[in-house]
Amino acid sequence: MRKAACLLLLVLSFACHTFANSPKSITVEDLFQIGRLSDLQLSPDGKWLSYVITFYDMTSNKSNSDIWLLSTAGGEAKQLTTSPQADYGARWSPCGKFIAFISSRNGTPQIFVISPDGGEAKQLSDISTGADGIVWSPDGKYIAFTSEVYPDLHTDIENQARDIEKEQSLVKAKIIDRLFFRYWNHWTNEKRSHVLVMKSSGGKAWDVTPGDFDSPPLDLGSNQDYSFSPDSKEIAFVRNQDPVVAISTNNDIFITSVEGGGQIEKISDNKANDNGPVFSSDGRYLAYRAMNQPGFEADQYDILLLDRKTKTTRNLTAAFDRSVENFSFSKNEKEIFFTAQNQARSCLYSIPINGGTARQLTDSHYITDFCLAPDNKNVYFLQQAINRPTEIFRADAEGKSIIQLTFTNKQLVDQIVMNDLEDFWFSSFDGKKIHGLLVKPPQFVQGKKYPLVYLIHGGPQGMWSDEFHYRWNAQMFAAPGYVVAMVNFRGSTGYGQDFCNAVSKDWGSGPYRDLMTGVDHFLKTYDFIDHQKLAAAGASYGGFMIDWICGQPNPFKVLVSHDGVYDLRSMYGATEELWFPEWEFNGTPYHKPDLYEKWSPSNFAKYFRTPTLVVHSENDFRVPVSQGFQMFTALQRNGVPSKLLYFPDEDHFVRKPQNARLWWNTVLNWIDEWLNK
Repeated sequence: MRKAACLLLLVLSFACHTFANSPKSITVEDLFQIGRLSDLQLSPDGKWLSYVITFYDMTSNKSNSDIWLLSTAGGEAKQLTTSPQADYGARWSPCGKFIAFISSRNGTPQIFVISPDGGEAKQLSDISTGADGIVWSPDGKYIAFTSEVYPDLHTDIENQARDIEKEQSLVKAKIIDRLFFRYWNHWTNEKRSHVLVMKSSGGKAWDVTPGDFDSPPLDLGSNQDYSFSPDSKEIAFVRNQDPVVAISTNNDIFITSVEGGGQIEKISDNKANDNGPVFSSDGRYLAYRAMNQPGFEADQYDILLLDRKTKTTRNLTAAFDRSVENFSFSKNEKEIFFTAQNQARSCLYSIPINGGTARQLTDSHYITDFCLAPDNKNVYFLQQAINRPTEIFRADAEGKSIIQLTFTNKQLVDQIVMNDLEDFWFSSFDGKKIHGLLVKPPQFVQGKKYPLVYLIHGGPQGMWSDEFHYRWNAQMFAAPGYVVAMVNFRGSTGYGQDFCNAVSKDWGSGPYRDLMTGVDHFLKTYDFIDHQKLAAAGASYGGFMIDWICGQPNPFKVLVSHDGVYDLRSMYGATEELWFPEWEFNGTPYHKPDLYEKWSPSNFAKYFRTPTLVVHSENDFRVPVSQGFQMFTALQRNGVPSKLLYFPDEDHFVRKPQNARLWWNTVLNWIDEWLNK
């Protein structure tokens, strides 16, 4: 008996040990344990990389960001800041002896400076309206940053006094006389974003972009919309001076003196969007991104090169049928390196400054930030994949010999089964070739039937990609045992501008028919999909499409609509970016009502039959919460099984860990409930 008991304990011990170390499906708790890397920066000597890791804590329902350092040769990363409050936005001084960063450790976000060797950080700024977006002058004497200030006031003391007066007033009413009065998830409160400059040794800052304009603008910007000239005497910045910014994409490039108070010169004369000014090191050239079509926020970005000596401008990427994202001069300034989306990937490219054809340097996964080595031999970049969170990689200047340098999440990720991405193509209703992505569930067994979850992306000018998405994570949807399919219908980015343009004025037709043809393709092509268990979910435009599908013939047993557009006419009157609906639907609903009526899901509410979960948040000003309320009301009034998940403290995204846990549990439980009825 004793031997049998010992043998049983040994077996149980072995089984428990095996189970504890065996791969498992990802959970929402796992998703929020993953360290999220961002903001890669290279030291001037090319020996060190700085970056930010953000960790979330489910118990406290908060996140914290800190700055880390890594040798470009590889090795163990070291944590530079350890404040319990957020530290981020690190930028190396030109001499490489200091790192300036933003920290909220003392309340309002301010600029601090620290040695790369560590030690105590020193606070440089003390501005009541806070600081963000650090840029060093090349001579190291100045730091530029942004702050939201009252445009009619001139000093920080005045700004602080008005803020205190508003805070202490028992009257909280607002008197509004212009658009925008709120944006994305916050009220503008009469303030404007301005670029300020201060000495790098500290002291008072001065405003170099005065006036009743946002500099840089609230939207349609790049990752950096102001920069110093090489001689540190000028600053190039972006602003929109049109009378009604809410209907205008006309961001332009301006130049002014670092000392402030001087002339502000407009140097781009494009009626569409310009942003991201970057000087060449000799000051002769200014490169920036530019669109061609006024009023269209998803037009292709090209790289324009202004020769400041000859006053001429050339389009370097006119023949490149992809939209430029981040870009940088090579250190010898013979080329410009840039990233662009391409068929569900974000790849690295280069193009000669003197003209020529763009070269594709990488062809897989998803690259965001990148830095070029001073000797032009290497490039460092942040890269992620559908089954791998973001990490730092190094490649040579040709995009070859790629080596992973950080393994921040290796211990956690190695315990989780996450399948690779599978690409597929099909011919749509009109013969157009459509690309999609598929993820199989963990522990996939050939010959077994699996439910399908069909994810629909937002935008509509967006793209499903080989990306570890922290909100709409394909592995999380696959974890319960579902096949996940994602189709980049017409209107998606990464397939050329003509393909991107195809959704405008046609929201409920071409994309819907692409998606339905995609379902037919799956059912005919993949024998492991259970034809009777199909679910669909989407957010933003994807939420619109769910609302649209609900009123159209569809094969789905269950739907999830997150922040979806239900009624286009009322959506127009409550959103903030009016250029978007006016472009997409050919004008205002007052003067051109046809497309608003034609593509509004509300006009098909009487046909709603499919069980639908509606998710919406109070602080979503892009797609206001009333859209979700109207959708839920229509479902309930028609007797359709439905549920509303409402967040009073979220915006277009669900960001807080415990809210996200509720979101995932509610969404997956809803899908499970109706797939198995």
